[in-house]
Amino acid sequence: MPTDMPILTTDRLILRRHRLDDAAAVADMWADPEMVRHIGAPASAEESWGRLLRYAGHWDLFGYGLFAVEERATGRVAGGVGVGHFRRSGIAEPADSAEGAWAFSSAVHGKGYGREAVAAMLGWVDAHVPVLRTHCIIAPENTASIRLARSLGYEERETVTYREDPVLLLVRERPALDRLRP
Repeated sequence: MPTDMPILTTDRLILRRHRLDDAAAVADMWADPEMVRHIGAPASAEESWGRLLRYAGHWDLFGYGLFAVEERATGRVAGGVGVGHFRRSGIAEPADSAEGAWAFSSAVHGKGYGREAVAAMLGWVDAHVPVLRTHCIIAPENTASIRLARSLGYEERETVTYREDPVLLLVRERPALDRLRP
């Protein structure tokens, strides 16, 4: 396991690499019908285990991936954020792009963790990941996630079909590096 994995902190959160002991929290989160209502069907424990392995694999193969989002006050895993290459069937990734992804336990919806975590992650991505843009796909009825994406610079490009459902493809250009320096 790489030892130089970044750990990002915000006022309320720690963004870190997923660990084996996160398996139960990941499985609980992805099995929750409320959490996945705009993403798909609840996942089995086996599917969540595969997801956890994909998280680790991204970091090992690309040097970036998805962070576990942990509440600083409780140590509880509240969600996951990051970028990756998911090779989604029927969706062509925009050139020189990685997919931005975020999902949070329904227990923390409405607390502002999404904005806090995704903003921290994108700041790190802009400074360290060799892509010119990130993109995301969001179900049109997921207004909270669309609002979050737009507030962080994502712009709607088109509606595409993923798993027989329409999803919005949004793209965010990486800011010029000279604007990132203090």
